[in-house]
Amino acid sequence: MVRQVGRRRVVPAFDGGTVSSDAGALLLKRADEAIGLLDRLAGCFTDGRDARLIEHSVRTILGQRVFGIALGYEDLNDHETLRHDPVFGVLLGKLKAGRADCAPLAGKSTLNRFELSARDGVSRY
Repeated sequence: MVRQVGRRRVVPAFDGGTVSSDAGALLLKRADEAIGLLDRLAGCFTDGRDARLIEHSVRTILGQRVFGIALGYEDLNDHETLRHDPVFGVLLGKLKAGRADCAPLAGKSTLNRFELSARDGVSRY
């Protein structure tokens, strides 16, 4: 249905592309920048993965979980969608993946492996 408002035509369309309802999360990014929480938290971990095969850094993975929990996404399944969310990409400074076969952010399987990866039964996570 097309409407006229003044001299402008208004055409409703629902093809806005990728959208997010979490734009308020940008305040969390500013808070993190002010206190350096994610950088300090990531510094507590030793990444034993093969650097040549890494797409998602420890900081990015931790950031996904911290921001996800803060925004009410406690379930790892939510990250299958959030890995493509533009706001999460901005929060973590990663809008595009470095490899063609990866999403910009980690999915539920990668996050789950990270959470369950304990060496010698000890995990800082």
